This record gives sequence, C-alpha cells and structure tokens, in this order.
Amino acid sequence: MADHPPPSATSEDPLELGEIAVSDWHAHSDRMASVRFLTIARRLPTLIRQATELAWRASPRDTVATVALNLLGGVFTAFGLLATTGVLEALFRDGPTPDRLRAALPSLAVVAAAAALRTTTQAAAGWAQARLDPQISRLTEERLYGLTSRVELVSFDDPDFHDALQRARMRGVSMADVVVATAIDLVTAVVGLAAVAGVLAVLHPVLLPLLLLAVLPDAWATVRAAKMRYTTTYSLVPVIRRKWIIAELLADRDPAAEVRAFTMRGFLQRMYDAVARAEQEVLLRLARRQTVARLVGEALGGLGTGLVYLALGILLALAAIPLAVAGTAVLAIRQGSMSLSNLMYATNRLYEEGLYFTDFLDFCADAERRIPAARPVPAPAAFHRITAEDISFTYPGGDSPALRGVSVEIGRGEVIAFVGENGSGKTTLAKILSGLYEPDGGVVRWDDTDLRTVDPEALRAHIAVIAQDHTRWPLTARYNITMGTDKGDAALDSAARVAGADEVVADLPHGYRTLLDRRFKDGQELSGGQWQRIAVARGFHRDAPLLICDEPTAALDARAEHALFERIRSHADGRTVLLITHRLASVRYADRIYVLDHGKVVEEGTHSHLIGLAGLYAELYNLQADAYR
Repeated sequence: MADHPPPSATSEDPLELGEIAVSDWHAHSDRMASVRFLTIARRLPTLIRQATELAWRASPRDTVATVALNLLGGVFTAFGLLATTGVLEALFRDGPTPDRLRAALPSLAVVAAAAALRTTTQAAAGWAQARLDPQISRLTEERLYGLTSRVELVSFDDPDFHDALQRARMRGVSMADVVVATAIDLVTAVVGLAAVAGVLAVLHPVLLPLLLLAVLPDAWATVRAAKMRYTTTYSLVPVIRRKWIIAELLADRDPAAEVRAFTMRGFLQRMYDAVARAEQEVLLRLARRQTVARLVGEALGGLGTGLVYLALGILLALAAIPLAVAGTAVLAIRQGSMSLSNLMYATNRLYEEGLYFTDFLDFCADAERRIPAARPVPAPAAFHRITAEDISFTYPGGDSPALRGVSVEIGRGEVIAFVGENGSGKTTLAKILSGLYEPDGGVVRWDDTDLRTVDPEALRAHIAVIAQDHTRWPLTARYNITMGTDKGDAALDSAARVAGADEVVADLPHGYRTLLDRRFKDGQELSGGQWQRIAVARGFHRDAPLLICDEPTAALDARAEHALFERIRSHADGRTVLLITHRLASVRYADRIYVLDHGKVVEEGTHSHLIGLAGLYAELYNLQADAYR
C-alpha cells in the first residue's frame, strides 16, 4: 500500500484567525489614542505625587538623592550657559588675539567646571535612580502578593476581582518603577527647561518667545508620532495576542506531543506567518506616517530656527543685544529644544504608564477591603461536633445559589460522606465547613463557637485537605508533603507511608530532596497517580482533627484506590473525616451520608438506609454497580 501524506491545510485554504479580545497588556491604549495633551497635563501632578510617595516608601535616601542631584544638574546647566556669555564677550572684544584668549580663560574655567559638575551630578543621579528601581519593584510585588494571599478565597470566584488582578499583575506591578523613573525624567526635563528659560530671561526678555518659536515644532512632531504609535498599538492588540498564542503552541511543552501527533507544524507556521505579515504591514505603514510627521516637524522647526536667527539679527542690528549674548542665546535655545522634547516624551509616557500603575493602586485598595477584619475569638483547636444550620451561598456573579438551606451535623471521630452529581454543592459546602468560604446566610459552629467570630487562618491550621485539583508545587518532595512545617523526619515518614507516597519517594534520584518539576535542572516529573499520593501524604502530615478528602482517588487505579480508602479508615483513629466522592462504593462504611442535589440536602443516612429509600442515592449507586456486573 502506498504511503499517503498526512492530511493538512493547503496553502490555498483560507485561514480562520478568529477575533481575539483586547489583552490586559494594552487595556488603556484606546484612551491614549483619543486623549488630548491638556488632559494629560492636568493628571500629571497626581501621578507625580503617587510616584513620589511610592519612591519614598521604597527608599527615602535614594529618593532625596535622585531629586536633589537632578536639580543640581539644572543649576550647573544654567551656570554653564551664563559663563558662556563671558567667554564669548572676551573673544569678541577688540584687541590682539592672545589678549582676548587670556581674558576668556576665567570664564572658560567656569564653563568647564559647570560641565564637569553637571556630568558628575547626572551620573550620581543615575546611580541613585538605579538603586531606587529594584527597591520599588520589590516593594510593589510584596504588596501585591501580600494582599492576594490574604483576601477571602471567594474573591477569586469574582470575575471583576480576577480581571483587576490580572491587570495589576501583568502590567501594573511592572510599571511602578517605570512610573517613578519617568516622573523623575519629567522633573529633570522641567528643571532643564527652567534653567534655559532663566538664562534667556537674564540675557534679554525678548529671547524667551524665541525659545518657544524654536522648540514647539519639534514638540508637536514628538507628540504626533507618539499618538500614532499608541493608536497603532491598540489596533494591533488582537494580532499580537493571536501571534503570541500560536507561538506558545509551537514552543511550549504541553502541546508539543499533539503538535507532532497531528502533524500541526506546517499549519501552525502558516497561521503564524499570516498573522506576522499582517502585523508587519501595519508597522510599515506606521513607520511611513511617523516619518512624514517628523519631516513636517523638522521643516517647521527649520522655519522656526530661521525666524530665530532673523530675530537675533534684527536685535543685533538694532544694538539691542551684544554679539556674545546672541551666541549664548543660540546655545541656550538648542539646549531648551532638547529639554522640551524630553519633557513631551516623558509626559506622554508617564500618562500612559500611569494608567496601568493606577490599576495597581486601585486593585490594592479593593483587595484591602476584601481582607477579613480582625476577629477577637480564638480559633478552637478541636471540637466534639460541627453543625451547619440553614446554610446558603451564591458565588459572585452567580445567577442561582450554590447552596440553599443546607443543614448538616458532623461528630468527632465520624466518617461523613457528601455525595451527589456534579454541581450539587458538595465541595462548596466542605469549604464553608472548613472556613474557606463564609456563607451568605446561616451559621457554622464548632461546638458553641461561631466560625464568623474566629480568625479563619488560625482555624485552617486545624484542618487538613486532600483535594482532587491539588497543586503540583515546584518544590522538593519534602516540601510538597510538609508545606514548610517542621515536624521532623518521623512525622514525614509516617505520613508518606500511610499515603503510599514512600514508594514514590523511594524511586526518586535524590529522595525527599528531589525537585518535582522537570523545568528545572535535575527536576523530576511524577505521574498523576504519584502526585495524588503526595497530595494524600500532605493531608495526613497536617495531623488535624478534621480531614477533608475531596475526590482523593481521582487519579488512582482500582487497587491503589482500595488501598487508600483502607488507609484513610485506619488513619482516622479518632479524627473526623469528611469524604467527597463520586465513587459510591467507597462510602458504604461511612457513619452518615449526605446526598446533595442542586444545592440542597435531599437525603441523609447510612448506606443501607439510603438504599432502602430507593431515592437519588440508590439510583446513582445502582448505576455504578451495573457497570461492574
């Protein structure tokens, strides 16, 4: 039989690239495309104040040094320009050349000293700012992640909170040091411009309007080119995002096997090329438009410069200013043009990046409101009975309650099972009982203690959770089990042995010191079942009075599943076990079974009692049993 090439799209097939939502990275580009410069200028004082406050919290010393040294640089610029007038006056006066050179030497010395001091202060300011940047980055990152790890868990089910978090993480944090640096650049440009203006005012008041005439065309061209760049960036967001997605498919580890199995390489490269070419065409058009804007700006700038020289010529002809002052004015206007261009660039950039920085600040303010207030009652270390009365709960943005009027009771040492179909509310109820969620209505008590009055973090220290969707921590095997606690090797070995994780660790090249992440050197990857045993050992190592097992055998084979449930029963030994599972054969020996359906408890009792009811539990149990007959 002849070999046939694998099916693939031909070069003539149209590509369905799809529409991609605007990414968080460029969430504010549309605002930059339409905003006017005066709007930007009005917001600058607030941005500069916020940047200064952040810099001050990061390092008062480096903040003062950066600002003071930049101010000194402007002062030395002014001195240098004024001293230049003395040099030119000495050189232009009548007399032999050697005499004029000797007369210019003192002023030349001042010019050289001012230039040296300006260069030194600018270098020192750069050093102080370089010290400030990493301190600001660390401060903002610590603030963000300190808040995200303390907000109520239900916040992560709120779409608005999640979107705000993504914006704060993806660009808000990274923009903090940029905002501070740009604010400093803006202040530096203002100081330089003020120094030049001051020099021109001292030389002759008429020279100030000439400064504006010379520098405004370049400033217009700078702003115009920047607006073009912002508008183009916004229009390219779907293209850039699509290109990034395709690049991830070509280069990431997770899809690598299917890319090869389904011979997707050629198709993905075709799609990448189509998107990249579309981006290239837009960028080429942008380059052409920016070039035209710059040419117009330079042409107008040349016209302005010509008018400046004409005005200076008229002033000289009228003997309104001496030749030395005119020469200094030319140098000052050139310096002012550079300062104004820097000011325009810094202003536009500060406004744009300030929008993302404001996202970070707004998120932090919202997160602080979501942190539970301090609670005076100490968390109970144990209990005789847990009761939940008339519990109701709705997820943020949800259309219907996840729990409605649920009441359950759990005694110390009991094995309690929650069963039901997907979406019935089993896991939600378990999270409320463990203090991870707070109910909208009803009350949960450990004995006589209302959980709404105790510190939830202190309460969780007395609860162990074995989750179905457990985290595969990129840590060593030891830390994956101990989670940073230090109970000694005996407790570690005991938890691993009960969970069967000791067999997993025994096969690792470095035992408990093996890093469980193949992305790092000497890292190892585990199978789903091996990870499940590590997660079970993690729960056993906590040695808490309440053990919640949420589908703990989802990744285990039949033999391992049976062994694990036997271990859970034997390991309970006076502890309370809350078991959530779809595999009803595993809950036959539970002391009590609660059957949930659409957020309500519809049945409760022992296995034999529920089978006798011939209700939902019996139906689900018989469906599973029939599959094995």
